[in-house]
Amino acid sequence: MYQLAPNIELLFTEAGDYHDRVRAAAASGFTAVEMWGPTGADAPSTPKDLPALKAALEETGSQLTAQLSEPRTQFMIPPWDHSEFYRKLDEGVEIAHFLGTPRIVVGSGTGFGGWKRQVQLDKLIEIYQKAIAQIEGSGITLVLEPVNVRVDHPGSLLDRTSEGVYVARGVDSPFFGVLYDLYHSTVEGEDVAAELANAGDIIRYVQIADAPGRGEPGTGEIDWPASLALLRSSGYDGPIGLEYYPQTASAESVAYIRGLAESA
Repeated sequence: MYQLAPNIELLFTEAGDYHDRVRAAAASGFTAVEMWGPTGADAPSTPKDLPALKAALEETGSQLTAQLSEPRTQFMIPPWDHSEFYRKLDEGVEIAHFLGTPRIVVGSGTGFGGWKRQVQLDKLIEIYQKAIAQIEGSGITLVLEPVNVRVDHPGSLLDRTSEGVYVARGVDSPFFGVLYDLYHSTVEGEDVAAELANAGDIIRYVQIADAPGRGEPGTGEIDWPASLALLRSSGYDGPIGLEYYPQTASAESVAYIRGLAESA
């Protein structure tokens, strides 16, 4: 059975603030949740109440499976200065420890204008090798997320799972891997079976939404029984983040995928 982690930026918003969404998810039977940036969806203008969030997680016994790094898409040259990313990474690790989060999600940014793609990917390897060295001993895993550029993230550098895998293998650390988002992969027209076979155990986290539309599983065209079977056969047995825009009430929207996850 896969552990599902509703994204509290998008799900259980009916409950109110973030800590109340944790309680609502727990009341619906979930043992885990995920979120975006630790300081708010529109960071830093809407900061999260981290002590209240921690209290809700501890009260319900819920695991916060992942949080985003801040700033998320800063790697564009020029400028060459990435000091803000590294500074905020230390803050992110502190927050992750405070909330008991084992993973921080990182991205590629918009790339390095005018450079060959291979050079840009190798530059990402350098950036994240430095990041891993900086947080050595923290126990936090960084997961790199390729995203689709066709619908949601135009201009992003990393839009191919295989290139995320290339970067992760180049970083070569047990505390660095790939976030495989089935929605982004599908929108990019990738062959899910082939991508999972190529990635192997470099995948350290998974998120899902249906496509097209980015709604809950069952609202689009993805074959979810087959997709979960592929995921299982690839060897991935970690949590799955539910990062979708619900088309119905949150508790209702999770029913289909929860049923499949129980037997996957």
